[in-house]
Amino acid sequence: MGSVILALLPAPAIPAAGLDEELERLSAEVASHSERVFALEQKVLHPANTRLAVFLTLQSRDALDLDSVELFVNGQPVASHLYSDRERASLERGGIQQLFTGNLANGEHELKTVITARSADDDFVRRESTHRFRKRPGVLRLQLSLEARAPDYEPRVSFVEWE
Repeated sequence: MGSVILALLPAPAIPAAGLDEELERLSAEVASHSERVFALEQKVLHPANTRLAVFLTLQSRDALDLDSVELFVNGQPVASHLYSDRERASLERGGIQQLFTGNLANGEHELKTVITARSADDDFVRRESTHRFRKRPGVLRLQLSLEARAPDYEPRVSFVEWE
């Protein structure tokens, strides 16, 4: 039967101050790597050159009492909003609402909106509108404008690409 010999060798002692410095250096290195990983993650998941932003404005400020807006990109729902009295008042004073921000591959796409509102002549209206556009590299900003003019107060939707 063999015997096991265990040898205990003394380990070099590390002074406490040196250990603290080494720990601090490693912590700083981990923090630096974490920052780089986060920046890389943001580039991959949310690249600026694929960004699409859609904004809403009212052109006829007192002709429509906006109830809701639904937004679809390539047939997929991406945003919906029910308006409070305060939000309606803000839009009527010329406010701009950011409806959607997301990423979209370059190429041909379709934006569809469904608007529900009450017109100035007290009719309830629902309007669907589509806009085909080509996404190019870089940020694309689309303005969705609503207007309704007398005497029929039929809502009209227009799209403008911001530079």
